[in-house]
Amino acid sequence: MPTKDEFISAINTGYTSKGDTLTLGSAILDGEPIPEAQVKIPLKTLNRHGLIAGATGTGKTKTIQVLSEQLSSFGIPVLMMDIKGDFSGIAEAGVEQPFVSERHQKIEIPFSPTAYPVELMTLSDQNGVRLRATVSEFGPVLFSRILGLNDVQSSVVSIIFKYCDDNQLALLDLKDIKKVLHYITDEGKSEIEENYGKISTATTGTILRKIIELEQQGGDIFFGELSFDISDLMRLDENGRGYVNIIRLNDIQDKPKLFSTFMLSLLAEIYQQMPEQGDAGQPELVIFIDEAHLIFNEASKALLDQIETIVKLIRSKGIGVYFVTQNPMDIPNGILAQLGLKIQHALRAFTANDRQAIKQTADNYPTSEFYKTDQVLTSLGIGEAFVTALSEKGVPTPLAATMMRAPQSRMDILTDDEIKSINDKSKLYKKYNEVIDRESAYELLNKKIAEAEQQAIDQKQKAEAAKQQQTQAKIDQKQAQQQSKKSDDQVGQVTKSVVKVLTSATFIRGAFSILNKIFKK
Repeated sequence: MPTKDEFISAINTGYTSKGDTLTLGSAILDGEPIPEAQVKIPLKTLNRHGLIAGATGTGKTKTIQVLSEQLSSFGIPVLMMDIKGDFSGIAEAGVEQPFVSERHQKIEIPFSPTAYPVELMTLSDQNGVRLRATVSEFGPVLFSRILGLNDVQSSVVSIIFKYCDDNQLALLDLKDIKKVLHYITDEGKSEIEENYGKISTATTGTILRKIIELEQQGGDIFFGELSFDISDLMRLDENGRGYVNIIRLNDIQDKPKLFSTFMLSLLAEIYQQMPEQGDAGQPELVIFIDEAHLIFNEASKALLDQIETIVKLIRSKGIGVYFVTQNPMDIPNGILAQLGLKIQHALRAFTANDRQAIKQTADNYPTSEFYKTDQVLTSLGIGEAFVTALSEKGVPTPLAATMMRAPQSRMDILTDDEIKSINDKSKLYKKYNEVIDRESAYELLNKKIAEAEQQAIDQKQKAEAAKQQQTQAKIDQKQAQQQSKKSDDQVGQVTKSVVKVLTSATFIRGAFSILNKIFKK
């Protein structure tokens, strides 16, 4: 049976680093913490991603808080997806309560109540910095995957983006792309068919229904301007500590499509904009995704492939992504294989399925001569967890049951007044909370349709005016003809009268009588 000294030696050998480290706590042997065997994670390996798992109430959120505090102290910004709304207390200093003092005496790690710099953010109407993105920034491929479209439908989305690019129509929010869909199947149908080919109304109808589904989950709030600049996640305070950016998501638990849309957008934007870092001394940003199963449960295979690809590649940008969930089986195998740090809190076995899940979970961890992993998994206390990570050389560290240190910040939520105070002092709140609705596809197409309708009205009016002119000309011509005929008739009648007079017997006798008198004289 291994001795205590062998245990201490194994832990210290596995968790000793040349560079800076995060201290999680002290390793446990036979139910007791061993202060000489501290579990420390190299900063250098934190961009290798990780998993924090465990049943409800076992201490996952406090573990994230401990990690975030130390990352901030090293000048590394944090982005935390706070689904349950219980992480905001990191903005205020904690209180050294008796159970905290007792724990820290056992593990021989000092405790110093500390508050950390915090930005509160939101995807909805909650108080906080508004996070938005435009439809154009997604691009046709990513937008199609978010909607779960097939190849034919995705090709139509690509045509829409191409048409908007060709005609300088900005796709900013969902009403823009909905307007384009209506336009290409109605007023602009002939224009689209002439330049891009025929598009089925059944296909555009399906795309429209998918967009409405996303809209009903809050997509109409998320899509728009001002787009969030990911460089604003990388800020340090005046003391050189990294900001802990908390995205308040407790009102979108029933909106998994919006959550996955935002996460994929964020990861893609970070990957595109961040420069290559390689294996630097520490990460540029660490992201914690709480309730990670919300991303994967309703995601299509194409969307899962996209997330897996980004997680694989984003490491070289200096970004660490940490998935937080109750059961490691919630994470797809392709992503689970990419995770270097694993912190496993207790699991509970109430059913046969639970026991099977625990066995599968135990198989995901390195074998240990000091623990029966599947048995210890169910006996870990609150604030205790199995830990394994990657050493600076990239080698997995020994599995260590660990008594975790307590957060130095408040282990509770902020009050409404404290939230207001943080927002009032925030430069980002002032920057992003003004709603901008500049001229985009929706307005430009409405204007184009209105101009076309007005042009049609003008043409109709001109045609009617020309027709009236023609009609009036015909009337005038007819009247002129009638007047001319009347004049001719009158002249004819006078002529006839004169001729009649000149040829009458009386006129002739009178004329001869006058002539006779003249000649006799």
